[in-house]
Amino acid sequence: MPVEIAREIRPAVQKYGGAFMTSPELAEVEREVGLGRRALYFRGRSAVLGDPSPSVVAELFVIFPRWVVDAVLPPATEVLGPDAAVSAYTEALYRWSKAHLRESALGELLPRLAAAAVASGLTLFAGRQQVSWPADPVARIGHGLMLLREYRGGLHFAVLRAVGLTVPEAVVTDPEGGRARLLRTAWSPETTDELIARARWRPDLEARWRRAESLTDEQMGELLEVLSAAQRDALVRSLADLGREE
Repeated sequence: MPVEIAREIRPAVQKYGGAFMTSPELAEVEREVGLGRRALYFRGRSAVLGDPSPSVVAELFVIFPRWVVDAVLPPATEVLGPDAAVSAYTEALYRWSKAHLRESALGELLPRLAAAAVASGLTLFAGRQQVSWPADPVARIGHGLMLLREYRGGLHFAVLRAVGLTVPEAVVTDPEGGRARLLRTAWSPETTDELIARARWRPDLEARWRRAESLTDEQMGELLEVLSAAQRDALVRSLADLGREE
């Protein structure tokens, strides 16, 4: 069933679609273009929308506290215009891809999924969907993985709102998230404890989170229906192979 496949591939999509965002390759490009540490992530990812304000970017990314975006984005925006920021961000993605991926069936399957995905209401995905695909076959796989992750992330944030959860509440509830995840994304220990305490007051927190995960998988499963059964099997195998190549 496509929904079961969506659930199965979620960890790989999350991991390999976003690994470049904290990679040495991204840090290398940051230095080349004159940005500070992690600045290219904020500037490059959001620059597909032009020059959005820190308040808008904080609401789009959600997972980071507002002070981080306020501190990092304005100086980066002064250094890089939107086109240059998008180019630098995608260059980091392609360098990471060529260092960590190899040609596979994903080169054919991911573009089909990206083309079939409806961007309505998914702001970051809509912007990223307009970026041209690279010619290099391995870089194309990295590009497709990033797009699929951006698509799923947009869907998931929308679904969280539909079930009445904030992103921090979802992180608190997620067995793969919790306090450690919030601390890794720059929330202070005090604020993290406050977020956890507020979330735990909700008696239906876990039920809402499970519903959100299920709805996201259902939406992803609908996208996977553009592939044949054989192609979905190839997608699962190819994504599983990424882990064996590490």
